[in-house]
Amino acid sequence: MLIAFDSTQQALRAEMLLEYAEVDIDICPTPKEITAGCALSIHFPEEDMDTVQHVIVAEKVEIRGIYRPVLSGYEQVQMGEG
Repeated sequence: MLIAFDSTQQALRAEMLLEYAEVDIDICPTPKEITAGCALSIHFPEEDMDTVQHVIVAEKVEIRGIYRPVLSGYEQVQMGEG
């Protein structure tokens, strides 16, 4: 799973919050298939989706979206899906 952002500040804030929540994350370049205002994205395991969504909502992190890899690239996941 991948979180895309509109700002580097929000990406770095999410990184700190997710690490504090003990989610296994990786910072990576935003894939070209995803149009975002920020070059940084965060990869995380799908099984951590509930924790990630809770942190994003509780801490009011501004994101472009959460995406799932598919054969054609990425599809956006609606908040609440898991």
